[in-house]
Amino acid sequence: MKRVVVCRLIVFFTEFLKQPGSTVDGFYSSYRGGIRDYKSKMSDNNEPESKKANLELSKGKKIGTHNGTFHSDEVLACFMLKQLPEYKDAQIIRSRDSSILDTCDIVVDVGGIYDPSKNLFDHHQKEFNVTMKSPSGKQFATKLSSAGLVYLHFGHRVLAEVLHLEPNDSNVSNLYDKIYESFVEEIDGIDNGISICDEKPRYLVTTDLSSRVKHLNLSWNDKEVDVEKQFEKAFSLVGMEFVERINFYANSWLPARDFVLKAIKRMKSVDGSEEIIELENAGYPWKDHLFSLEKELHLSVPIKFAIFQDGSGKWRVQAVPKFADSFELRVPLLERWRGLRQGKLEEVSGIEGIDFVHANGFIGGHKNRLGVLRMAKETLKEYHKKVTNE
Repeated sequence: MKRVVVCRLIVFFTEFLKQPGSTVDGFYSSYRGGIRDYKSKMSDNNEPESKKANLELSKGKKIGTHNGTFHSDEVLACFMLKQLPEYKDAQIIRSRDSSILDTCDIVVDVGGIYDPSKNLFDHHQKEFNVTMKSPSGKQFATKLSSAGLVYLHFGHRVLAEVLHLEPNDSNVSNLYDKIYESFVEEIDGIDNGISICDEKPRYLVTTDLSSRVKHLNLSWNDKEVDVEKQFEKAFSLVGMEFVERINFYANSWLPARDFVLKAIKRMKSVDGSEEIIELENAGYPWKDHLFSLEKELHLSVPIKFAIFQDGSGKWRVQAVPKFADSFELRVPLLERWRGLRQGKLEEVSGIEGIDFVHANGFIGGHKNRLGVLRMAKETLKEYHKKVTNE
């Protein structure tokens, strides 16, 4: 249902911008107005007076940012601000003229000043070195862009508005770090010219969000393209992906934590080594939660394998990576099994019913639960024997 709503909203936004004289601000006024009309028809309760007051105050307000070439950081900063009641109806002013920016209620990514008490959020100063400091105590090393600055100061409220929760709701707190490290931090790093790795990358990544926003800017030989219309396209692109990411982590990623916690608590009944967990209702994101729960529960022995049934009911054994999104594994399945299937694999492994093992050893399959458990156990047996002998 939520996916359908998001898709319809994207179509509506696209069609709206095709109309002569249409703007992002016009879209927001129409969209927000429609939502408010709908809510008033569906409920006899009026909006709280404080929220009404914020909506009224947002009319006539201005969000300032620079003109010319736009980047994903100020686009996201503006989008996040527009989620807040006090800026929902604010006009986005793109200029580098200080006399114009001085008339704005909040300024991002331009002006050469970072002063939250004055609603000034630029990050281009030579002495600027602010990084994200999470309320949970987690420290991030990436220098903030204007997007990170807005998220730092308004992030809890932005998440609450998108999810229709209170800012102090535990779900908002649980999502705050995740949304930063999975969406905003990448934008901060790219805008500040911070490489994702210390060595030369093995290949180029040119389809990330920042790259797609970059390509919406005018080409050197574009003569009749409206740069403000292109900014509006970027605003739509960034905003839709930001909201979709929040909804994914709120509605899919976060609920999966309870399943992983349950699997860890009963792993002793799966295998006495406490290095194998069995996941129920597979298909949910489990690795992030596994790493965080290992730390929270102070597990002395890292978990090496997860066994589960996939969506088609087939049994799988999957090796745990060294860290989230890594291709390196704590313990890969046995090397002599890798890349083999069925008959040949049965012959080499001596395990009847074994189906396959991936070429890099990260996953394998068997006809039943006991088979994948045996695959994990035999791999661990050889791994510990090797470690002992070294």
